[in-house]
Amino acid sequence: MDGRETCPLPEDPALAEAAVALNDARAWAHIVDREWRWVYATDDVRLSLGDGIEPIPVPLGRHYFGPETTASEVYSRSFRPETSGRQSVAELGPWLLADTPGGRARLREVLDPAFHDLVDAIEPDDRSIVRSFPLGSYTVAGALAGLLATAWRIRDADGRLAGTAIQTIPAAGMAMLGVLGTAGDAGHFARMQGVARPGRRPAAILFADLERSSPLARRLSTASYFALGRRLVRAADRCVVDAGGLVGRHVGDGVVAFFLAKDAGSESAAARACISAARSLRTAVADVAARSDLRPDEVVLRFGLHWGSTLYVGQVATSGRSEVTALGDEVNETARIEACATGGRALASKDLLERLEADDAAALELSPGRVGYTALGDLTTATDKARRDAPAIAVCDI
Repeated sequence: MDGRETCPLPEDPALAEAAVALNDARAWAHIVDREWRWVYATDDVRLSLGDGIEPIPVPLGRHYFGPETTASEVYSRSFRPETSGRQSVAELGPWLLADTPGGRARLREVLDPAFHDLVDAIEPDDRSIVRSFPLGSYTVAGALAGLLATAWRIRDADGRLAGTAIQTIPAAGMAMLGVLGTAGDAGHFARMQGVARPGRRPAAILFADLERSSPLARRLSTASYFALGRRLVRAADRCVVDAGGLVGRHVGDGVVAFFLAKDAGSESAAARACISAARSLRTAVADVAARSDLRPDEVVLRFGLHWGSTLYVGQVATSGRSEVTALGDEVNETARIEACATGGRALASKDLLERLEADDAAALELSPGRVGYTALGDLTTATDKARRDAPAIAVCDI
């Protein structure tokens, strides 16, 4: 089947009903018929196995543990034969054997040879209706993960066996997933998945950093300074997400964000989103200061905004975190621009501003055609690194 299509519903009404319910619930689930032929996989499990970019095709009609299935891409991206594949056969084996006319000899014929040695240890079971078990070393979204599996029997209106559903969830459990899911923004998660595979992606870049942070950190208690930093990060992320951007790495008191032309719809829209996010964050900082019992002039951010024509943007997912990062000369140049924007200024490069089309410029109350620029190295606030690395970049206050 085409990886972009939703799986066709099984012909059996009971299996089709279960398929619709599981897909509507956005579950990670597979369905096999009474002969253990793979008849359905939900959109979400196929999308996850496709690294969140494009749903992966599945070998419908093939035995769930047969050689054609284990040779398929979906199997290599989900099970690991030496661990989770064998675990699944061992745990579901009692049902497999009970459902296979011809007993152990026939089961060996339909199973992948890698599982033949497990057959003698299996005892048939056609009475239990639910089985739950852990799955270790399961590959999902390009990374190894532990999962919990639950399988249950599906019966038709007359009580006859129609098939089996196998559903998985991350071993972290729904309590933890619920916290992460409700705290995050679904649109931002989708944009992050859009860069799961790294590649060249033109984008606007935003850097922001807290001025005079060291004296402030020394003056405030550790708890108070931590609370300030947390409020700043939350405010910054909200402004970036609301503007349709991608939150980058947080380093110290610094904020990094990317606004992809692909996500925004055009280079002009991406540049506009970047400038809008910077302005929103500048406004939000006043509230952060007030909630931290500080004066507005004590919590000041400097901003650097730039355009990256050749950015290499991607998602880095590990067992400890998931984040978006980008490489390219323009990233380093944005950092140099930001470091020169002392006094709470927002410096934008000529490369960024001249991406703005007339309607986006008007919405921002900017006139790129009439702006005068200064070379970064000529600014009185230019740092040594700016004069060394990016002295010719043209910038202006916005």
